[in-house]
Amino acid sequence: MRARLLGTGAGGGFPQWNCACRGCERARARHAGTRVRTQSSLALNANGTEWYLVDATPDVRVQVEAFPLLRPGPGLRQTPIRGILLTDAELDHTVGLLVLREGAELTVHSTATVREALSGPFPVREMLRPYATLEWIEVRPGASFVLDGGRIRAVAFRTGSKAPRYVGSAVRGDGWSVGYRFEDTSTGGALAYVPGLEAWTPEVEEHLAGTGAVFLDGTFWSDDELVALHASESTAREMGHLPMTGPGGTARRLAELAVPLKAYVHVNNTNPVLREDGPEYRFLASLGIGVGWDGLEVEL
Repeated sequence: MRARLLGTGAGGGFPQWNCACRGCERARARHAGTRVRTQSSLALNANGTEWYLVDATPDVRVQVEAFPLLRPGPGLRQTPIRGILLTDAELDHTVGLLVLREGAELTVHSTATVREALSGPFPVREMLRPYATLEWIEVRPGASFVLDGGRIRAVAFRTGSKAPRYVGSAVRGDGWSVGYRFEDTSTGGALAYVPGLEAWTPEVEEHLAGTGAVFLDGTFWSDDELVALHASESTAREMGHLPMTGPGGTARRLAELAVPLKAYVHVNNTNPVLREDGPEYRFLASLGIGVGWDGLEVEL
């Protein structure tokens, strides 16, 4: 199984278009030790030709062009992208479905709650109907399913219960945010992809353990990160993201996992770990944890 991080930034990417924080200014200046990042997404396959995307970001066109194996051909409108798996209904993970509207067929995997949000409050399904044949496959947390002709076994697990802001009270239900564990049925290799994490539960730890790679929610360094910058009145936890540090932070828990590759994804533009020459980045490295970058690949 081969997997590639197409994007590693949180909503808005890095630099974020409307942000003049120190990190974004460094990224615009292409400062050494600072990488530009598109919004968080993963591509994977096991047979070498058919690819699945985990989340469809507004940057999906740029991400496809940056990875030759996702580009169209040999037929005029032939694409190797076979399906999209959604981790939630957030805009930075679903707007890309509209960008992919030229495809003759789209297969989308999501929980029933996410599908309902994309049928009503953000009516992606209806918007796409005139452009493409849409097959929607329900994902049930804890129930495994196969991709790539059976070469990949996938299972979703609950990682959060916070609905996107645009939903309001229009949709109620469980399964707002999930992570995925993927296993190559031939090699036995496994990886976990969790771009959003509200709580470190036994269910989450069970699915992270025993993998060869974990890509985990690294949105914020501290709980009060945006509050301290006067960028928001909400803490990381109130926004549905466990911070890396502080009480119950993910860094120490992640360090305890016996997993060869551990890296953060979905990193917000305000997170100081984006400075690869900074103390926060070095602290993570001392724990055996990296920060994923656009184009990072792993084979399992």
